[in-house]
Amino acid sequence: MSTPVMSGTRLAGIIGTGPWPGPAYDSLTAGISRAIGDGRIPVGARLPSEREVAAATGLSRTTTTRAFAKLREQGFVLTRRGSGSVVRLPDVPGGRIDHLLTPAGANEAEIDLTCTASVAPPWLLGAYERAVTQVHAYLPGTGYYPSGLPVLKELIAERYTARGVRTDPDQILITSGAFGAVSIAVRALNEGRGRVLIESPTYPNAIATLEGAGASLIPYPLELGAQGHHWDIDAMDHIARQTRVRSAYLIPDFHNPTGALLPEEQRPELGAMLRRNAMVPIFDESLVELGLDGDPTPTPMAAFVPDSITAGSTSKIFWGGLRVGWMRIPAHRIDSMASTRLSLDLGAPVLEQLVAVELMRDHETIVGEYREKLRAARDSLAAQVRAYLPTWQVIVPSGGMALWCRLPEDRSGALAIAAREHGLGLVAGPNFAPAGGLDRWIRLPYTVSETQLDEVGPRLAAAWEDALTYTDRVPAGRARTVA
Repeated sequence: MSTPVMSGTRLAGIIGTGPWPGPAYDSLTAGISRAIGDGRIPVGARLPSEREVAAATGLSRTTTTRAFAKLREQGFVLTRRGSGSVVRLPDVPGGRIDHLLTPAGANEAEIDLTCTASVAPPWLLGAYERAVTQVHAYLPGTGYYPSGLPVLKELIAERYTARGVRTDPDQILITSGAFGAVSIAVRALNEGRGRVLIESPTYPNAIATLEGAGASLIPYPLELGAQGHHWDIDAMDHIARQTRVRSAYLIPDFHNPTGALLPEEQRPELGAMLRRNAMVPIFDESLVELGLDGDPTPTPMAAFVPDSITAGSTSKIFWGGLRVGWMRIPAHRIDSMASTRLSLDLGAPVLEQLVAVELMRDHETIVGEYREKLRAARDSLAAQVRAYLPTWQVIVPSGGMALWCRLPEDRSGALAIAAREHGLGLVAGPNFAPAGGLDRWIRLPYTVSETQLDEVGPRLAAAWEDALTYTDRVPAGRARTVA
C-alpha cells in the first residue's frame, strides 16, 4: 500500500514557521510530536526530508537533523534507509486502544458522559401506543420486510427531496440504525479488502466496523484553526491521490466528535474532489438535524456526489432504543446493497418502524423542542468548562451533541481513569483516532439530565487535578459507549 508523503510546505503549515525558542531543535521536536499526538500529522505518513524541513521552517539542517534524532529517540518516528522517516506512536502501557465502544453500564451515582444519546422523549410512549393499533395489519404476513416498510421509506425519501436531492422510495433501505447502514455499505463497496479514507478524529464504532470488514483505513486529519476543526479539501485530495483510495467514510454534518460542519460553499468542492478521484463515499448524517444555532438543515452531500451512500438514523433525534436507521442508495447500487443486507439480517422490527413513522409525522415539533434543550445544555457545559478548567480549549460547535475539548497536556487517558473515582464516565481521545494519537482531547456530551449536567464541572475539575498527579501516561483502556 502506498505511504502518504508529507511535503515540507504542508508540515510547516501544520506546525508553523517560528519563531523557534531556543534550543530550536527542542522547539521543532515539540511542535512535530504535538501534531502527531493531536492527529494532525497522521500515523504512517512519511515526513519530508531533513533538508526539506529546514527549507520550509527557516531552520538550519543541523537543527532539523537533531530534531529528527530526538523524535526517533522518543518513538515518534521510525527511519529506514530508502523509506525515509515514517510517523509512529510511542508504545504505552496497556497497548492499543480498543475502538469498539460498547454500551455503558454506569451505576446510578455515575454521570455517564461516554455516550452521545439521550433518554426517551415524552412523545415516545404515545407513538408506541399508536403504532400498536396499526401492527395488526402486518400480522397475516411473515413480518419480514428486508428493505423496510413502504410508508417509512416514503417519508424518508420525501425529506431528502425537500432538502435538495430528489429521492425515490426505492432508493431507501431501512436498517438497524446508521451503524447497520455503514456496515452494509462498506461490505458491499469494498468486499472486505478496500482502502477507505476516514477523518481523524472520527466515530469509534465506525473505525471498528470498517476494520471488521477488512478495510484498510487511510486517515485524513481534520484541520484545527481558531474557529475549530475544518476540512482542507486540497489536503484530502493529496492523500486520496497518493493512496489511490476508492471509498470514504465521512461525517460532514456536526461531525462526531468535533461538532464541525462542512460549509455549504465547500460542499460542491468536496463533491468534485471525490468524483475526480472516482471515490464512492459513505456520508454519515446521523446528526444532520441537530443544528443548534438556527441555521437551515445542510444540503445532503448526495446532491454533489450522485454515486454515494448516505446513512441516517432515528437514534439521535428520537431515541436510540428504536434502532431504526436507513441508507439512501444510488439506483444502480440498490441490488448489491440489498443482497449484502440479506447476508447480515432480514430487516428491522415492524413495530419499531411503525413507531418511527409516527414520530416522523410530528418531526418538526419533536426535533425543534429537542434542539432547544440541547442548545441550553451545550451553553451550560461550555460555561462550566471555562469556569472550572480555564486552561482547556473549548470551541463551542454550532450543532451536535458534545464538546470536543483540547487539554493542556496529553492526559485524556489518565483523565478518563481518574474520572471514575469522581463518579464520571468519560471516553479518552485515542478512542476516536483511526491510527492513534489524540491523547490531548476529550469528548464531553451534553445529553445528560439538567441536574447531572450541573455537577459535571466540579467533578471534571477534581478528576483533572488527580490526572495531573500521574507520573506516566495512562491508557484509557476499554471504553463503554454506543455512540
